[in-house]
Amino acid sequence: MKDVVSDVLDTVALKGTLYFRTDFSPPFAIAVPSFRQAARFHLVVQGVCHVALPGGDTVTLQDGDLVLVPHGSAHVLADAPGREAAPLEQVIAAAGFTGEGAFVLGAGDPQAATRMVCGHFAFADGADHPLLRALPPALHFTAADRAHLPMLDDILRLVGRRMFEAAPGAAASAARLSEVIFIEALRAGLDRAPELRRLLTAVDDPQIGRALSLIHAAVERDWTLDSLAAEAGMSRTRFAERFRSMVGSAPMGYLSGWRLQKARALLSEPRASVKEVAHKTGYASPAAFSRAYSNHFGHPPRGERARTG
Repeated sequence: MKDVVSDVLDTVALKGTLYFRTDFSPPFAIAVPSFRQAARFHLVVQGVCHVALPGGDTVTLQDGDLVLVPHGSAHVLADAPGREAAPLEQVIAAAGFTGEGAFVLGAGDPQAATRMVCGHFAFADGADHPLLRALPPALHFTAADRAHLPMLDDILRLVGRRMFEAAPGAAASAARLSEVIFIEALRAGLDRAPELRRLLTAVDDPQIGRALSLIHAAVERDWTLDSLAAEAGMSRTRFAERFRSMVGSAPMGYLSGWRLQKARALLSEPRASVKEVAHKTGYASPAAFSRAYSNHFGHPPRGERARTG
């Protein structure tokens, strides 16, 4: 059966980047700007960092703690709550940080500095799926939590070691591993995010999960509500009700949305024609595909390659 979560992350083009490691000496307060189609994480290797989130909530990170901030939300990193924060770009410029080595602020005792690994997950422009929308404003994992999450703990330990060593290729290795942090944080966050738990429960459900796997395995097929219900071994009405309650959308609405996401991803390939993409994503004609694409994304499919470069 098709791995639905893997297909979603491949199609939305998840890409991890380590954008800096830090040696911050108090006092510090940095305003990280909002960034559409992105998520960020901060892993504290040493010291304490307070993360002020939209809406007024603050997460306090200590040694070994991780916070994932989805949805591209703006937030503030500070040594103490309530400090006036300077914009990240301004702080980077003033510090003379070039992107190489550690991002250093202040000239205090290195043993007392806050050392962090900060990463950025980007998604393709226009990428969307209920899985991404189900993420909460933040996911916080303490060092104590990590003791019960061996996969996430192993990855975080390895990323921390890689980012603070000078071996050739260490930064590139850590950047690749950062994508695994996102995936493991999704799994580990089920108890903290009811919407996310509901959706991943649907993926694992014998009946609804089968329907989702079939959609993802063969999005081009002429699926109907009746044919999907039959594959799930359920009545039409019961299937539609259960699918909506678990996934958050009607079966045919989910199918339509996923066809457009697959189309967006296929159009980024250099030699893909609109006709070929329409056929591969289950549209009866290029004209029908172009209308649906334009209505959803606000521009025709022929303009997608120009927009993405």
